[in-house]
Amino acid sequence: MSEVTTLTFFTFKQHKFWAFKQMGLAGTKLKTVEGLQFFKFLGTGGGEGFSLTPDFSTYAFLGVWSSLSHYKKCLKEHPVFLHYMEKASCQRDLVLNAVHSHGKWSGSNPFKTEENSKPTDHHSKKKAVVITRATLRWNRLRSFWKAVPLASQAISAAKGVSFFKGIGEVPFIQQATVSIWESFDAVNTFAYKGKQHAQIVKETRQKNWYKEDLFSRFYLISDTTKNLE
Repeated sequence: MSEVTTLTFFTFKQHKFWAFKQMGLAGTKLKTVEGLQFFKFLGTGGGEGFSLTPDFSTYAFLGVWSSLSHYKKCLKEHPVFLHYMEKASCQRDLVLNAVHSHGKWSGSNPFKTEENSKPTDHHSKKKAVVITRATLRWNRLRSFWKAVPLASQAISAAKGVSFFKGIGEVPFIQQATVSIWESFDAVNTFAYKGKQHAQIVKETRQKNWYKEDLFSRFYLISDTTKNLE
């Protein structure tokens, strides 16, 4: 299998302070990992997923790999992940294949697609995953976070969504979201026909919230959850 993106969630019943500290420490230990092209350690949002309140029990690792075998090898052998699996109570692994991506994350677009193609009929019946990410402008923070409850309500009411959660690198400033949908058709219905979502898109353009942003679609290769207790 060619390049894949992985999103790994670790949930903690204990060792929460240890997990919090890894946000600033673990990344320095992965810079020379074979096959790892891009990565981020991420915190997550509480509440219904998109929230100012952090979820201190759940953390995520996003990686772009030259192959799935490189990810599996790293997960099985690297001390960083062995420590995570030792201390966490639950692990959820999403393996994704990028279908369409535009924008930038830390100055570049890490998700390579074939000719940057959009989802086709071949993908339309597969489960879809959407990842959005933005660096907010300091002078737009209040306006953005006032709009977040509307975004949460919109996706909560959307048909075809089975999971959504806020993820991010820096609280309040660098924010991302991940959502899982039953198909790309469900994503398109929400994105292009939903009135609440259309209003959010309109406000985004009018109020110029983002200094940098990225919108990416993937199809879901696998979704597995492992109890580590």
